Amino acid sequence: MAVKIQNIRVICTAPEGINLVVVKVETDEPGLYGLGCATFAYRHLAVKLVVEEYLKPLLIGRCAEDIEDLWQLMHQNGYWRNGPVENNAISGVDMALWDIKGKMANMPVYQLFGGKCREGIPVYRHADGRDLNELCENIQRFREMGITAIRCQCGGYGGESFGQTPPWAPVGAKPGVYLDSRKYIRDTVKLFEGIRSRLGEEIQLVHDVHERIAPGEAVKLAKELEPFDLLFLEDPVSIEQTGWLRRLREQSMTPIAEGELFNNPREWKTLITERLIDFIRVHISQIGGITPARKLQIFAEQFGVRTAWHGPGDMSPLAHAANIHIDLAAPNFGVQEWSGIEPPNFVIQELKGPHGALLEVFPGLPEFKDGYVYANDKPGLGVDLNEKEAEKYPCENVVTTWTQTRRRDGALQTP
Repeated sequence: MAVKIQNIRVICTAPEGINLVVVKVETDEPGLYGLGCATFAYRHLAVKLVVEEYLKPLLIGRCAEDIEDLWQLMHQNGYWRNGPVENNAISGVDMALWDIKGKMANMPVYQLFGGKCREGIPVYRHADGRDLNELCENIQRFREMGITAIRCQCGGYGGESFGQTPPWAPVGAKPGVYLDSRKYIRDTVKLFEGIRSRLGEEIQLVHDVHERIAPGEAVKLAKELEPFDLLFLEDPVSIEQTGWLRRLREQSMTPIAEGELFNNPREWKTLITERLIDFIRVHISQIGGITPARKLQIFAEQFGVRTAWHGPGDMSPLAHAANIHIDLAAPNFGVQEWSGIEPPNFVIQELKGPHGALLEVFPGLPEFKDGYVYANDKPGLGVDLNEKEAEKYPCENVVTTWTQTRRRDGALQTP
């Protein structure tokens, strides 16, 4: 007999101060349930409402094994399709269904994709610092952990702190995170020149523009970073300006990674088929979960585009696990962003302590060791949820400030 969906619940928790959204799909098979990530940290209540008020009534009583059919049903049932709220809601259910499928097969999810192409997943980490000296010290610590690819920033993404209106802003300028794009470009080029001169050529370097400069400036930055042989330059232009990637491609050999904010296939199809990017960087819950992410990975493979899934702190360990399972089975895997989640006994001195609360809420996270992340090989995604622990860390609904980025003249800039 088919396994039926009996109930769907949403659990919101913030063990590290970041709002996380988990969907739990319960079945009519005793003890069989699945967990998925629906985290849209800055609109978590909207996602919760969509799951509880729209997807739950739609799915109760349906066969939990029909993942593809259920994904299509959720995607088209509201008539208007795509968007971060709907896609994250769908993702929570979709990941949970894959978790259930793996448990039914008594296999980790990557086995359902055809098995491993590699044993461990090489990851890259984020190094920051107030100046070149501090940044190089932090890079060296990561290298001692076995990390061979590191994203380098100095002072975050180059802006002032929120509320600190700079003296060069217009009188009466609104509060925000102010950016001086020309200074940022000069400083970034000098920064990478300094990193290479101190640490050599072996380390793979990444830099994240975060869409915070004009498209023409992004072309200039990519050209000037060429001598420093980046693994990739991340999100040099906003999703609204990806047409500029043709010009960037014509003028620079710096590899490009794009897609952190993508949620519609129209946003990546042309970039992949015309080979305008080297790495696809989507946030898999943002595009609707494992089902569309797996299709995207296979599509990108046909055009020589590699994966570098988004792996920040504002996604749950379930989503991190989903990334790893897709990575293990992907011939066109490139590198995996890893936000610094290690087992409790793995302490990173002076960088970040162990994520004790997070790991108590989400036992079973894939394990980091010597520069690689390994799946734990439990059935399904391998990550569980301790709901009693999750209750200790309620989410907060506050106004987001870091996205209120502004240019020198005070006009808003994509964050």
